[in-house]
Parts: sequence; structure tokens; C-alpha cells
Amino acid sequence: MMNSSFDHLGALPGDFYPQEKQKEIDSLNDRIYTAVNNGVYKAGFATTQEAYEQAVTSLFETLDWLEEQLREQKYLTGTEVVESDWRLFTTLVRFDAVYVGHFKCNIKRIADYPNLSRYLSDLLDYPGISATIQMDHIKNHYYGSHPSINPSGVVPIGPTLDF
Repeated sequence: MMNSSFDHLGALPGDFYPQEKQKEIDSLNDRIYTAVNNGVYKAGFATTQEAYEQAVTSLFETLDWLEEQLREQKYLTGTEVVESDWRLFTTLVRFDAVYVGHFKCNIKRIADYPNLSRYLSDLLDYPGISATIQMDHIKNHYYGSHPSINPSGVVPIGPTLDF
């Protein structure tokens, strides 16, 4: 869908799901969704210590693994951005501002991972992407829409992120 469905609206050309990398992308997508994208929610909405610790442990094991994957390559499958990179991006861009505090995913920040930080910056530099990030909106949404986690609805001022 990302490759052609929005072409008539002026989408930039690109193939984020090249045939020769589909198996690798699917494998990455499964791990990223389960441990990272959904992992922050499993941790944040956990109602037992055991469930929280299981989710946060899996999340950070995967972030550590991703940090290592990005040690010698620019993107998850090499030198080109693929679907898996955008899947991971959506969580990374919110991580330090929201998930660290609000969802108690505070073992490390993305800022503490040099390769993931560089990777996030590279994705933010992709044409048209940084203009779509409205951190005030993101923080107001998360901190204001989960009364079971943040009954007061107070939205933190920080952190200051250099996006």
C-alpha cells in the first residue's frame, strides 16, 4: 500500500517493500510490532508487576538488538529505507517524550542508544517527515487520554528533544 496507493496524492516515489527483502522485512515487522510497537502498550497498561516486567524486558532486549543491528548499517536492512524502518520510527519518535515516563519504559531512553539515535535522526531527515511531527500534540494526546495511567491529566513540559 505504501508503495503506490498514495501516488495520485503526490506521494514521493519509493519502494519500501522490495521483493528481494520481503522475507527479512516481514521478520523484522513481526519482532518490531510484538516487542516494540505493542510492547510499550503492554508495559504501559500492565496491571501486574509480572506483566509489566515481561513486556519491558522484551522491549529493551529488542531495542538492544536493534542498536546492534544498526552498528554497521544505516537502516534495518542496509542502505535503503524499508517498511520496517517506518514501523519502528513511529514508536521511536514518541519514546523519550511519552513512553519513558507515561508507560514506565524507563530502563534507557532512545537518546542513550547512539545507533538508534542516529537512525531516528536520519529518518526525521527523510523528505517531508519532520514536518509531520507535532510533539505537543503527541504528548497532549497520550498524557490526556489515559486517565487510568494519568488521572490528573498533567502533561510534562519536557523533555526537550532536538528534532
